[in-house]
Amino acid sequence: MHLTNNDFAGSHFAFTEAFFGAHEVSGILSCFEQRIAWRQDELRVFGRLHKIPRLHQWFADTGLSYRWSGITLQPEPWFAELNAVRERVSAAAHTPFNSVLINYYRDGNDSMGWHSDDEPELGPFPVIASLSLGATRDFKLRPKAGVTAQPQTLVLHSGSLLVMSGRSQRDWQHSLPKRKRVVEPRINLTFRQIIAE
Repeated sequence: MHLTNNDFAGSHFAFTEAFFGAHEVSGILSCFEQRIAWRQDELRVFGRLHKIPRLHQWFADTGLSYRWSGITLQPEPWFAELNAVRERVSAAAHTPFNSVLINYYRDGNDSMGWHSDDEPELGPFPVIASLSLGATRDFKLRPKAGVTAQPQTLVLHSGSLLVMSGRSQRDWQHSLPKRKRVVEPRINLTFRQIIAE
């Protein structure tokens, strides 16, 4: 599947294949790997704790915590290089993002299960901008029950930007499956706008 600008009954997906060039990506990856204090939280599933199959960190404006699956992340402060990326992505998505969840996939054994970015603090129709840096990975999309559409697979190359808006989080789930042959790391930044109470 090659998404450029696609609208599925009000769910909008806009894909830019080379939002950042290879030279820019190399510098950003090196900076983020060193500057970010990565964490690996645990989720309780059927009474047992399991480590999340990736590392992550949460950056946001002061006071904007983020809660999902029983985990509450307190915001790390923006640093200059990350803030520069935020400004560029915000301009492209026409959205003043105030937060970003950064996932670090160490290799193809790290993954993300099926979910939607539909937490209440994101509002009813959130804009989510997903920036990929590093290893190429498959991004799966599937419609929720009652939505007439076919599942999709998008190949996310290094430097690409996917912006999901409209009903995309209401009507679709997405995932990043394991890929055993992938040995390089990937950093994914999902920028979002938290609606402060």
